[in-house]
Amino acid sequence: MTHCQLGMHQLTGTNFAYQHHSLERCLRDMAQFGRSRFELWGIAPHADIGAMDLQEAKSLAKLLDSYGMSTLCLTPEQVAYPVNIASPDPGLRRRSIDHFKHAVHLCSVLGAEFLFLTSGRGAEDEPKEVAWERSRDALAEITAYSDRYGLRCLLEPLQRVESNLVIRSAHAARMLEEVGSPNLGVCLDTVAMAAAGETVETYLTALPDRIWHVHLVDGTPTGHLAWPEGNLDLGAILASLARAGYTGMMTIELFGSGQYALAPQMAFRRSFETIEREMATLATGANSTPAKRVPGSRQFT
Repeated sequence: MTHCQLGMHQLTGTNFAYQHHSLERCLRDMAQFGRSRFELWGIAPHADIGAMDLQEAKSLAKLLDSYGMSTLCLTPEQVAYPVNIASPDPGLRRRSIDHFKHAVHLCSVLGAEFLFLTSGRGAEDEPKEVAWERSRDALAEITAYSDRYGLRCLLEPLQRVESNLVIRSAHAARMLEEVGSPNLGVCLDTVAMAAAGETVETYLTALPDRIWHVHLVDGTPTGHLAWPEGNLDLGAILASLARAGYTGMMTIELFGSGQYALAPQMAFRRSFETIEREMATLATGANSTPAKRVPGSRQFT
């Protein structure tokens, strides 16, 4: 990759932090923010993966289209939900694998480019390599199934509290090599990256040309906070991505302590505003200037 200029067109819309609001409210907000691609968090009530059939997925695709958006990525909830492809419980592991295979069919109907995956986690009192093998074999099965439908998959390293398997860029690189699937890439999550003491450069070195998506979110270093509420260096992160010639999409994956779900539009507005200002600063080489308030109907381009 070579140096490029990042733009707000690379920011997706998403339903993260909207779980207590209607999906229509979320889509209306994201349309006001000028988003055209959408990362769909697979969580009830918006997209309950296990209960959703293909007709419901078709209706969901039409709803997105009515707001001028298309699905970039389907991200089934797999940390808070009992979904674990590395589980030592054979039944739970098989149900989890089948859960993602069903999600492949939903992606096909939704027109999604990516299916979002994580490594799951093994028991804390068992050898890590045993759980690693379960995760690797499950990822190989899911990605092979996805490939039959022309679907690419994303593997995201998690924080240590979320997984004991893939939590660093080197772990992701090893997993990609062992799975051996050309349709498996990586999502760089800036919070997981920072929590592991890594940088964008660390990821780029370990995973050249395999970073296909970014979760661009603030933290302290954890928390999945709105920009600029944490202490992560957004300017440095964007500069590193630009130098690498990153042309993929980025999603603001908000969680926090749950407070964003009360007024998600405000948190996304602050984040889009901050990112837009930093991108402009990066493009011009100028010093950062105070942000201007963004009206509710502002479109970020």
